[in-house]
Amino acid sequence: MDATQSRLVVRSAAPAEAEDHAGQDRERPMTAGQPLISRRAALGGGLAGLAGLGGLLLFPGLSLAKEAAPRDSFVILLKGLYHPVVQGPNLGLSMVDLNDGSYSTVPIYPISGVPGNTDTQKAIGDFYVQFTGDLCAYHIPGGSFVMQFTGPEQDPKSVSDGAGGSILTGTWELTILEATGIYRPFVGGHNHMVDWLHFLAPGDGSGGVDESCICNVSRP
Repeated sequence: MDATQSRLVVRSAAPAEAEDHAGQDRERPMTAGQPLISRRAALGGGLAGLAGLGGLLLFPGLSLAKEAAPRDSFVILLKGLYHPVVQGPNLGLSMVDLNDGSYSTVPIYPISGVPGNTDTQKAIGDFYVQFTGDLCAYHIPGGSFVMQFTGPEQDPKSVSDGAGGSILTGTWELTILEATGIYRPFVGGHNHMVDWLHFLAPGDGSGGVDESCICNVSRP
């Protein structure tokens, strides 16, 4: 696989499902006062095959109880096998439509700085990303937020896994465009992604992708 190929999202099965939560944030989301920049390059054609993977997934909302907002930054992990979003939740965000057929999802796990559960082996939310677009959404305790990939991957490297697949590593930069709940102060902030993406055999994405992606999120 060409090392310059845009990143995809699909990962190994996560150790636990996201927690059930009672409600959704109904407040008006805060958005960044800037136009969207150009979309990322479309993903490889083989990745589109992921849309046929898996059955119906359930997407329980995460609790928006009165959580303490992270001070300046927090770190979370995206891990697990990506599945196409069949029936996505309403996150109260105006910039994404999780039911337009372009999104896939994977669980989110805590590393540091996020409210609620601190067990790194227990999922706290869900990450949603477009196959061929440049938007993604996070839903974790305290609220939801939308990010946009703002440039090409840095230092991408692709190597064979020795079993018919390939492993893509690299870093990606994102900007926070919209947020609800305790994450409203993060609008205009930044996310530095450090990604390890394993394209399972035959290596074109159609066999699934196993990912571990660390997201370093900070305020503007």
